[in-house]
Amino acid sequence: MSETELGAFLRAHREAVGPAAVGLPNGNRRRTPGLRRSEVATLAGLSVDYLTRLEQGRDRSPSSQVLAALADTLGLTRDERVHLYRLAKTMGGGGTCAGALRAQTVRPTVRAVLDRLEPTPALVVNRPGDLLAWTAGFARLAGPTGLLATDPPNLLRYTFTDPRAHDAHPDWPAIADERAAALRAAAALGDPHSALLAQELTITAGTLFRDRFEGSVALPTRTGVERWAHPEVGELRLSYEVLELPDPDEQRLVVYLPTDEATTAALDRLTRTAGPRPCGCSAETPQRRS
Repeated sequence: MSETELGAFLRAHREAVGPAAVGLPNGNRRRTPGLRRSEVATLAGLSVDYLTRLEQGRDRSPSSQVLAALADTLGLTRDERVHLYRLAKTMGGGGTCAGALRAQTVRPTVRAVLDRLEPTPALVVNRPGDLLAWTAGFARLAGPTGLLATDPPNLLRYTFTDPRAHDAHPDWPAIADERAAALRAAAALGDPHSALLAQELTITAGTLFRDRFEGSVALPTRTGVERWAHPEVGELRLSYEVLELPDPDEQRLVVYLPTDEATTAALDRLTRTAGPRPCGCSAETPQRRS
């Protein structure tokens, strides 16, 4: 049986933990990075055979006690523990039908929040990376880079198939890693639209996407700093916060804030020179492709 997402997640985190982190000697005869299966099994109170079956996808229904013991042994963060639990539920057939729903609109109250955030760049995306709504501030930031040129705009398609993405993001490899990680996490948890997009990009973007999608089980970050190369005002350094919206289809609100005075001044220039802009980019949702 092929390796499952749950097995890949456990193996990747086992290989990322050094022996010293759990009080074991490093030794000099280790053929693989991180901890051995036998070491993790002993620390978690499991048999090596059972851990092997989990990693190889031959057991897909671990108990909550087993998951907790593995999470403690591997030193998982809160977000990683939640993801581990959800992977186990999905692999065991305990997922909900919410994964079949594709977010196409945002609630009126969410649009009202975007209006209140003006002129801050902010957007709402669904699990496959479709942009559902955004502020005029985000349109001023992203519009000139080509991100909003398609209907619907999609973060993944833009990043991996539009050459302008490489110009817009000086740190393109890091951006690409993050967006591939977000898509993999969504697909692993049973979202069919994310899985279909991954299949599409595997063909249209080739190894640029496939190596990132298949090569890591890291979770996307909720906060960080991105550099944008804006064609009108130059380089911008923007910190971002990703906020999960309480809804079954798991939309995310992403807000960008300047990290330095130069970026603040550049965003102010964009606001002053843009002139009146219809508010439809946050108050109306573009039509979605089926």
